[in-house]
Amino acid sequence: MAPSIDFSRLWGKDSSRKGTPVVVTMENPNYSVLEIDGPDAAFRPVDKDRGKNAKQFTWVLLLKAHRAVGCLSWLGNALWILLGAIKKRLIFGQGVTMENEKSGRGRLLFRTILAFLLMSLAFLAFEVFAHFNGWHYFHNRGLHIPQTLEIKGWLHAIYVAWLEFRADYIAPSIQVLSSFCVALFLIQSADRMLLCLGCFWIKYKKIKPRIEGDPFKSDDLEGSGYDYPMVLVQIPMCNEREVYEQSISAVCQLDWPKDRLLIQVLDDSDDESIQWLIKGEVSKWSQKGVNIIYRHRLVRTGYKAGNLKSAMNCDYVKAYEFVAIFDADFQPNPDFLTQTVPHFKDNPELGLVQARWAFVNKDENLLTRLQNINLCFHFEVEQQVNGVFINFFGFNGTAGVWRIKTLEDSGGWLERTTVEDMDIAVRAHLNGWKFIFLNEVKVLCEVPESYEAYRKQQHRWHSGPMHLFRLCLPAIITSKVSSPQNYFLQLLLQFSIF
Repeated sequence: MAPSIDFSRLWGKDSSRKGTPVVVTMENPNYSVLEIDGPDAAFRPVDKDRGKNAKQFTWVLLLKAHRAVGCLSWLGNALWILLGAIKKRLIFGQGVTMENEKSGRGRLLFRTILAFLLMSLAFLAFEVFAHFNGWHYFHNRGLHIPQTLEIKGWLHAIYVAWLEFRADYIAPSIQVLSSFCVALFLIQSADRMLLCLGCFWIKYKKIKPRIEGDPFKSDDLEGSGYDYPMVLVQIPMCNEREVYEQSISAVCQLDWPKDRLLIQVLDDSDDESIQWLIKGEVSKWSQKGVNIIYRHRLVRTGYKAGNLKSAMNCDYVKAYEFVAIFDADFQPNPDFLTQTVPHFKDNPELGLVQARWAFVNKDENLLTRLQNINLCFHFEVEQQVNGVFINFFGFNGTAGVWRIKTLEDSGGWLERTTVEDMDIAVRAHLNGWKFIFLNEVKVLCEVPESYEAYRKQQHRWHSGPMHLFRLCLPAIITSKVSSPQNYFLQLLLQFSIF
């Protein structure tokens, strides 16, 4: 028999406690009596909308309307910002470096985009107007709806017309361009073959520019016995935080009399912190007795050509006979001037002595090794052969020594193209000046190690030659140099394969 539990005793035991009784009275109790008819009645869903009124619906609608208006305003603001960014980037060139031609193309592109946008808005407005005026296509019984067979017939007719247009107009032009490319390939192959044969002949005969006797020996018996010409060294740079120190250090250690040498650091940096770093480096070497000056342009126009042109306009440059140019990432050996400048002695027709580049990071990765192969062919085959047989090649923009009279006679540095080094070389050659390439003299530098840096470098190197060719073509045709046909062909090949 199950035990019985009498709760009355426990209740009575609790009730026997002494104390002050407290009576709690609940006014307006917050509960309701729910009548349950069955076991599942308590779990039936309760209608939640019974407590809502008209004022709550109004607030909900106002909130949704506010969100919709905010979304529309955000879209309009984003569209306005996008158009402003496109306009600044394409027309004003903010954030990118643009030339006049690129700015014109950007303005045309912006106008095209704006025209398409306005056209789309006009079509949208027409559709909205037609919708509200009842201009529905399917409600108009007088309009003809094309069938599937008719559409297929139209597509077939359009395709046949396109084939006829392609056969009559596009195919002949492609054939002409293909023939032109084949002809250029044959010319380039012949040029490469001749250059290789010339390089083998130079190696076989051991042909190279030589210096006869002691080039610095002076005939003045009362003097010191040595005559060193006045040499100006220029280091153009722009925001070169990583390499400015080693470049300035290498140039300041050149083996040349201090009173016959002046070093110009041509800084075009727009970062004041880099400017102060370069000034500090120049001041350090100046205190060591090196004749070095720092020069910064207030108006930075013309890029490197404008920088060099501005430096050559200084009054003290007139006292110098030669100028050596080194980019910020080049490190010449101390004997660079003693191996290059003597070639100018007793050779008044010589205008340029170009040295070869040597790469300190050529074994860094596959990209640097391929660049080393390509540039070694350019220096040892192209420039060496052209320098030996026709005394002309394209100036590399650095690691070269110019006769200042040659620059003045050729019109100086011009800002009309991005390949100012090739421009001055062509103009100097057309004026009758000769060039010498020294394959034995090497200047240390670096090649780009990443594809992005390599792409930017190649774009900079190849963006200007064809434009320069169009500018120089009249001067090339009317030039009076000896063997004009050969020189014209050589110049044409230089522009097409550089």
